[in-house]
Amino acid sequence: MKKISWFEATTLEEAQREANATVSDFLGKEKADGAIIKSGGIDVLDLMKEGLIAPDRIVNMRNIPGLDQISYDPRKGLEIGANVTLTEIENNEGIQINYLALHRAVAKAATPQLRNMSTLGGNLAQRTRCWYFRSIDHPCLRKGGFICFAKQGENEYHSIMNNGGCSSVYASSVATALLALDAQVVIVTKDGAKKQVAINEFFVPPHVDASRENILKPGEIITAVTIPPSGRSQKSYYIKEGTRASFDWALADVAVVLEMSGKKCKSAKIALGAAAPVPLRAEAAESVLVEEGVSPATAKKAADVAMQDATPLEKNGYKVAIFKAIIKRAIEKTI
Repeated sequence: MKKISWFEATTLEEAQREANATVSDFLGKEKADGAIIKSGGIDVLDLMKEGLIAPDRIVNMRNIPGLDQISYDPRKGLEIGANVTLTEIENNEGIQINYLALHRAVAKAATPQLRNMSTLGGNLAQRTRCWYFRSIDHPCLRKGGFICFAKQGENEYHSIMNNGGCSSVYASSVATALLALDAQVVIVTKDGAKKQVAINEFFVPPHVDASRENILKPGEIITAVTIPPSGRSQKSYYIKEGTRASFDWALADVAVVLEMSGKKCKSAKIALGAAAPVPLRAEAAESVLVEEGVSPATAKKAADVAMQDATPLEKNGYKVAIFKAIIKRAIEKTI
C-alpha cells in the first residue's frame, strides 16, 4: 500500500475543498493526485487493501460537527445525520417504535463491531461486494471492462432481476428499508447548495452507468437522510435471509411498509434487496395488496407476483423461492 496523506476536515466546506474524486472515479483508470472522502471508512479501506483504489489523500469527515444527530418530529418525520452510526440508529427508541423496518434492517447489518464504526452515509455509498468486482484480476463491467464474469462463473449470490448486463447486487440492507419508507437523501453540492433526492433516484443502475452505484459527484457529500412521518396507521417490517445464522451480506432481504385504514390497504411499498444491482420496489406486488387487501392469501399472491419477472442465473435460482417466502412472511407480520 502506497503512502497517503490525511486531512482532518472540520467543516463541509473544508471536506469539499480538499476532496477531488469519488471512489468510483478511481476504478478502471489511472488517477493522479486523487483525494477521497471517508467517514467510517470501512469500504474505503477494503477497496484499498484489495488494490482497487490508491488515493493520495484521505479526507476524514467523521468529526464534522452536526452530522451525527438523529431528530424525530411526529409532524415532520425523521432526520438522521450522515455520520450517525448504525449502532446509534439501532439503539434509538424513536426509530424502534415508529420505523420498525429500519430498526430491524440496521440490527441485522454486519457485526456489532462494524455497526459501531459504520455510518449511514458510508453505508449508502458503499460499492458492491461482488467477488469479481473485488478481484483486481477481473476487469469487469463496473471497472471499465466489457464482461460480467458472474454470468458464466460463480453466481450463486448474484442478482435474479434486472441482470442483463452487470449481475452484481447492491450491498446495503439498510437501503432496502429506506426505499420502502420513502426516504430522501440530503446532499450538499460542490457549490454549497443543498438538494434532496428520493432514494430510488440516488442509485444508478448499471445499464445507465456501470462504473458507479450512486449519483454522487466529486465534491458532493451526503449530509442526512430524511423519512416522512410514521402515523398510527402505518405498519412496517423487514426480513433478511443469509447463508447461515451469521453476520453476512443478505442472500435476500425485503422491507414492507403498509398504510392501513381499518382492514383496507391504502398504500403498500415492498422493497427488495440483494435481488438486483440496485434496490427495487415490487410495484406489481404492491398493487395486489391495495386492490385485494392484506391477508395470508394475498400475501402469497403478492410474493408470487413480485417474482414473476425474475431471471435467475445458472446457480442462483434458489433465491426466487427465498424471496417468495420472506415477502409473504414480511407482509403477514404487518397483519
